[in-house]
Amino acid sequence: MVAPRLEIDLDKIYHNAHELVTRLAEHRISVTGITKASLGSVEIANAFLQAGVTGLGDSRIENIKPLRLAGNHVLFSDVPMTLIRSPMLSQVAQVVRFTDISCNTEIEVIKQLSFEAQKQNRIHQILLMVELGDLREGIMPDDLIDVVGEVIGLPHIFLKGIGANLACRCGVVPDATNMALLSDLTAQIESVFNLTLDVVSGGNSANLRWALSADSRIGRINNLRLGEAILLGRETLRRQPIDGLSTDAIKLVAEVIESKVKPSLPTGDIAQTAFGDAQPVSDRGLVRQAILAIGIQDIDPCGMQTPSGINVLGASSDHLIIESSENKLFVGEELAFELDYCALVRAMTSPFVSKIYSSRQGVPPAYAFGKMRSQTLN
Repeated sequence: MVAPRLEIDLDKIYHNAHELVTRLAEHRISVTGITKASLGSVEIANAFLQAGVTGLGDSRIENIKPLRLAGNHVLFSDVPMTLIRSPMLSQVAQVVRFTDISCNTEIEVIKQLSFEAQKQNRIHQILLMVELGDLREGIMPDDLIDVVGEVIGLPHIFLKGIGANLACRCGVVPDATNMALLSDLTAQIESVFNLTLDVVSGGNSANLRWALSADSRIGRINNLRLGEAILLGRETLRRQPIDGLSTDAIKLVAEVIESKVKPSLPTGDIAQTAFGDAQPVSDRGLVRQAILAIGIQDIDPCGMQTPSGINVLGASSDHLIIESSENKLFVGEELAFELDYCALVRAMTSPFVSKIYSSRQGVPPAYAFGKMRSQTLN
């Protein structure tokens, strides 16, 4: 079989998604399945939908377009698509055309979405993102009422709700305090403008510990945007396995192209490597060293969970150097690794890593979902 490759078990992804959808439903929280780590994979999106997510989301319009066009280039009519990164002004036409909802923080962008939605004779839904302390995207809470006032007056724009994002930039933990603030802001908007917000999206996979704890007060939060927890079966604050979920739904397989006994200490003057300063090493005598045909261009070497007896020594752009402390590795032999989020994203993005999907249950194709329109997008 071709290597390197990602072996993607759709049954395990379905299981993880279904478990989280079911558990969160007990708290009246819906799940938007996030496909960005899978590069907008139609197969993975389909498994999400099978498991009961209420919509799909991605950070890049380039990933959303193939999902919209999947299934003999026919547009899904019943699957809400959300752009979860603030739209670029240069892409507003595509955002209106290919998505139902977009997350926004800039009124200038929303005005352009309104203009474009009028041209396309569509209603575009807006989720206003609020800054709750992680200092990535978000409107400052004190400015939110003014922004809402401008948004609800724009033609062909519907304020779907508000949302927040934590733990991605600074690692701020979703907790009772910041989630209560989001609920309070929801109530304030509804009171001032005499409306009801459909969606209050509390965050991402980092919110699971808060949302599923027995003593959590959910308040108005009714949606989470989940990708990593479904694909890798781990919560994202400490990267610990989530009880009952599979952590090996996606594995990377790479092939040995060299296997030799070599000194553990390099010889000669040491300068920078291909990717910066050399890492210090200790003299451990001779070691069993092997090279796999994959490198930093394809994966994050620090994000690979190695099999027993294997340690990653280093990497260049297209070589991964490992040490085998137990058994000699043979040229042509394959090794399988579990991945963290960074390594997964890079491997999914690499055109040199094949993606091999499997499903013992026979997950049907994505175009089986929803009533399909006869409209074809060019």
